[in-house]
Amino acid sequence: MQLSLAWLLAQKPFIVPIPGTSRVSHLHDNLEASRIELAPEDLDEIADVLSSITVHGGRTNEQQMQVVEQA
Repeated sequence: MQLSLAWLLAQKPFIVPIPGTSRVSHLHDNLEASRIELAPEDLDEIADVLSSITVHGGRTNEQQMQVVEQA
């Protein structure tokens, strides 16, 4: 989780991830992500891996889309 948050923080200065948690210990873990510094090489490697993943299907099902379209 910390690596995911660190990656999000490294994308743009205006991106602020808001992770949910139900435990104080997880909150402390999430805060530690701000201490992880990803080098440009790390970001390039992550981007290469992510670009090789094929995403299938939509993010929402038909019922959820109907709610979104009515709003």
